[in-house]
Amino acid sequence: MNARSEPPSEPPPARTDPPSASGAPARPPLLRELLLVVGFFLVYKFGRRLATGHSGAALRNGHDVWELERALRLPGEGAVQSLLLHGDGLVHLANTYYAAVHFPATAALLIWLFLRRPVHYVWARRILSAVTAAALVLHLAFPLAPPRMLAATGLVDTARVYGPSVYGPPQTDTLSNQFAAMPSLHFGWALMVAIGLVVATRSRWRWLWLLHPLLTLLVIVGTANHFWLDAIVAAALLGAALTALRLPRHARRPSAVPAVPAQRDEGGAADGARSVDEELVGVRR
Repeated sequence: MNARSEPPSEPPPARTDPPSASGAPARPPLLRELLLVVGFFLVYKFGRRLATGHSGAALRNGHDVWELERALRLPGEGAVQSLLLHGDGLVHLANTYYAAVHFPATAALLIWLFLRRPVHYVWARRILSAVTAAALVLHLAFPLAPPRMLAATGLVDTARVYGPSVYGPPQTDTLSNQFAAMPSLHFGWALMVAIGLVVATRSRWRWLWLLHPLLTLLVIVGTANHFWLDAIVAAALLGAALTALRLPRHARRPSAVPAVPAQRDEGGAADGARSVDEELVGVRR
C-alpha cells in the first residue's frame, strides 16, 4: 500500500473587510472635533470682519457683477423675487428660510455623519473647511455688496420690508459682514449638505435632498441677498474641493459583505475538502 502523503492544505487567508463607513473605530475624538469646528468658525468670523469698511469698493463691484450678468444674459434676479412678492406669507417664509436653515442644516449634517458615518464625516468636514477658507479669501479680495443694496437692480430688501431680518444697517452692523456676497456660502453649504447625504445614504429617495440647495438658491436670489454668480462661484469652489479631497474608496461601497472574499473562502474550503479526499484515496490504495 503506497500511501501518498499530501502536504496539509494551508488555511484560507483571513478576510480583511474594509472598515465600515459607520464603524465606531473610525470615529474621531469628539473633543478634538468640537475644538476644530468651533476654532475654524471663529477664525472665519474674524476674517470676515476684516473685510468690513469697504463699502465703496463693494458697491462698485456689485454694479460690475450686475452688468456682467446682463452681458452673460443670465436671467434677472427680479424674476424670482416677483414670484415671492405675490403674497406676504410666501416672502416671509423665504426670509425665515434664509435666516433659520443655513447653520442648523449644516450642523445637523455634521452631527449625523459623526454619529452614523464617521468616515463620511471627516470627508465632509474637510470639504466644508476648504470651501469656507477659499470663500474667506474671496471675501477679503473682492468685497461685494448684495443686489438688495444696489438701486440699479430695482430689487426689494425683502427681509427689511417683510421680516424677519438677520442684518442691521451695514454701517452699524458689528456681527456680520454684509459685503461678502461672493461666493454664497448659503448655497455652497446647502449643496454640500445634499451631496453628503446622497453619498452617505442608500435610500432610493436620497436624491430628494437636492431640493435643499435648489430651494436655497431660489431663496437667496429672490430675497436679493445674492446674485446668480455668487451661487455659481460657490458651486465651482465646491466642485474643486470635491475633486481634490476624494472620499475613501471603501466608504463609497455598500456596507454589505463583499462577494469576492466569500467566494475565496468557499473555494478555500472546497480545496481543503478535496485535499482530504485525496489523502483518503491514497490510504485506501
